[in-house]
Amino acid sequence: MAQWDRMKLLVQQLPNHTLNDLYPASFPMDVRHYLAKWIEDQPWETFDVDNVDQDPQANRLRDQIVRLLMEQAHQHLNVLEKMRLQEFSRKMSTVQPMALVKTVRDMLRKERQFLGLTGGSIGTGPMVGLYHSSPGQALHQPGVSPSPSPINGTQNLARPKCNQDMDNLVFKVLEIREYRQSMHQLNEEMTWEKQDGESSQSPKQTSELDPQQVEKQKRIQKLEYQYREYGKKRVHLLQETIGILKECQDCLIQRIKEWRWEQHQGTIGGVFDENLGPLQTWCEQLLGVNVQLRQEVILVAQDHGSSDPFTELQNELGKLLKTLIQSSMVVDKQPPQVIKTQSKFSTTVRYLLGEKVAAGKPIVLKAQIITEVQARSVGQEGGMGSENVGELINSTAILEHNPSSKSMCANFRNMSIKKIKRADRKGSESVTEEKFAILFTADIAIAGCDAACSVQTISLPVVIIVHGSQDNNAMATVVWDCAFSEPNRIPFVVPERVLWLQMSLTLSRKFMSEVGTQRCLDENNLHFLAQKVFNKPDITEDFNTKHVTWSQFNKEVMHGRPFTFWQWFDGVMELTKKHLVRYWSDGLIFGFIGKQHLHVILQNKQNGTFLLRFSDSEIGGITIAYVALAENGIRRIQNIQPFTKRDLEIRCLGDRIRDLAFITHVYPDLPKDDVFGQYYTADLGPVQPSGEGGYLPTTITTTLVGPGPDPSSPPMAIGGDDQMAAFSHGAQFPVNMSQFSPNFSPSHPGAHGAPLFPHHFENFMGNIPQNQAGTPESMLEDMLPDSIYNFDESM
Repeated sequence: MAQWDRMKLLVQQLPNHTLNDLYPASFPMDVRHYLAKWIEDQPWETFDVDNVDQDPQANRLRDQIVRLLMEQAHQHLNVLEKMRLQEFSRKMSTVQPMALVKTVRDMLRKERQFLGLTGGSIGTGPMVGLYHSSPGQALHQPGVSPSPSPINGTQNLARPKCNQDMDNLVFKVLEIREYRQSMHQLNEEMTWEKQDGESSQSPKQTSELDPQQVEKQKRIQKLEYQYREYGKKRVHLLQETIGILKECQDCLIQRIKEWRWEQHQGTIGGVFDENLGPLQTWCEQLLGVNVQLRQEVILVAQDHGSSDPFTELQNELGKLLKTLIQSSMVVDKQPPQVIKTQSKFSTTVRYLLGEKVAAGKPIVLKAQIITEVQARSVGQEGGMGSENVGELINSTAILEHNPSSKSMCANFRNMSIKKIKRADRKGSESVTEEKFAILFTADIAIAGCDAACSVQTISLPVVIIVHGSQDNNAMATVVWDCAFSEPNRIPFVVPERVLWLQMSLTLSRKFMSEVGTQRCLDENNLHFLAQKVFNKPDITEDFNTKHVTWSQFNKEVMHGRPFTFWQWFDGVMELTKKHLVRYWSDGLIFGFIGKQHLHVILQNKQNGTFLLRFSDSEIGGITIAYVALAENGIRRIQNIQPFTKRDLEIRCLGDRIRDLAFITHVYPDLPKDDVFGQYYTADLGPVQPSGEGGYLPTTITTTLVGPGPDPSSPPMAIGGDDQMAAFSHGAQFPVNMSQFSPNFSPSHPGAHGAPLFPHHFENFMGNIPQNQAGTPESMLEDMLPDSIYNFDESM
């Protein structure tokens, strides 16, 4: 932050064009100001912007900027400033991570150039003069070498702080060793000088001193003085180094916590670098330094003839060692966060000091289920109690060393929860809102340590269910916990309400992760989602400063619907993941859009223009909205009954779009065959007998059921996607029921060479609300003729 403190004085004197070049729109000066200290502590200079392997680290930095800006917004009392920070956070989330890294790196380089700083040293060097002729050209004081250019002057820039601290720590240990060796050498010289003086002294010498003896005594006194001074510096250096060791270890433990938190975020699509190699190296280096310092304390105590003055140093090193041993166990591969009883699952636990574990009997790692309350007591004095809340099968594993990866892991491959004991619930609390965790425990001895330590770590929170129908609501609990938990929270506390801006980022990230796409939800999509969760139809309203509650997310049903917001959103993700990911990634699906907005963008388009949107009337449906000419000659926006997972398993979306001849252009105005042609499946070709039995092949095509304005024109859907057009408007079904008969063939008279299987019948099963009395099958039997109900699509 020292760099920004000085830069603030200079920016007041810089011309606007220079400031605009220094702080571009992609990284405004306000962001530089609010995140000054954090920005200057990050390893921007270690990035090679052309190296794709560093993309995860760049993504992590971008996400941290977004999160920190949101935290600043929460803390700010000024409403206008709060809104500006929220807007900055939103904009930062849309910037390409590596481009952002390059922008910040170049900005810091230019700042150092303006300040006349060399070698990345902050706080030294003269201030530059004011700007004169051209931007970027600074005057420097006489006798001061110009600073390196912002492009090529990076070879001496400071390394990340953690690396600097470790380098300093290792250097201090070497310095302590050098003082010890120098003192040993001084002691030998004093011993020699004293022995030589005694042997050379003549018995006749009494009161008169020999000048040589006087000189020898002076040398001995000088050696004794140096020895004492070196001893003082050695002790002081030991104390100083132990302090640095503690700082480095605190930094390591914080980084391990951050890794766990990033792992937590990774479960909902956050950027997560799972590589534990650097952390393991860091742990091993700190252990090595601790062991060397313990040896140096023992040796310095021996040199002083007493260990009492150094007992405190030994105790401090012992505490640090114990903390390091206990903090070095992490859950490398987390168990599923939604676990169904009687189902197998796996997890992997890694010990970061595995290379230093003492040889001997195998280390057995034990696992058990703990409650949220018990999780808060893990690592606390007094322990968490012995209450067993569940029965875990295959709950032990051996910590085994892998020479190739130099890691020590325990793999639980076939764990299973046999039963679980629930806590008493209050009010409207559901079992799918109750969070547990898996606790892993082992006694580990490190080579060179006096005794084994009890080491514990817990998994991310898990929700335990007994039936697959609970999976959706359990996942809502997991998503809320992952998205809105604080890094150093009390297990497993989460807020009851969050800003829509935070929620929108979470939904987009989760959608991309779950579907497996690089295309995020755009502003139109997110605005419509806000309209749904808040039940606000106005398309011009700003939702970013509104708060979403847990109840709005997954306890209360949406207005006019029998399902919650999350159940609906999760259904869309499931449909897109299994059947629409390529269409979505190619930008062919508009996605989430309300009917009010739909009419705005389609009202002036030509007849046959259409777009694909996710249905908001049922879970997991996609519908076609298109411009059509109604019976009275007025142009209307029609919505075809949504296609569900079952529909798209029967016939893919591309072929269904090809079947509907009256939709011709994809919004805004692209010919549909040009856009969707790659998704059409090949035609069957000339009909040939199949051989055995002489059967002819059949196919299914998509058509609409309902009256049209002209008998010769294609049939049109009437109404929206909230109801079946044919039923709601009293339309008659085609008289030729052979279209739905198992005996139908393409050569049947009147069939026009292809069956006309109404799309509505394919979807009808999925449109019956599941919370109504009676099963979907029984309701369908009451409403449809037997000849239709018994249609066999496999024929």
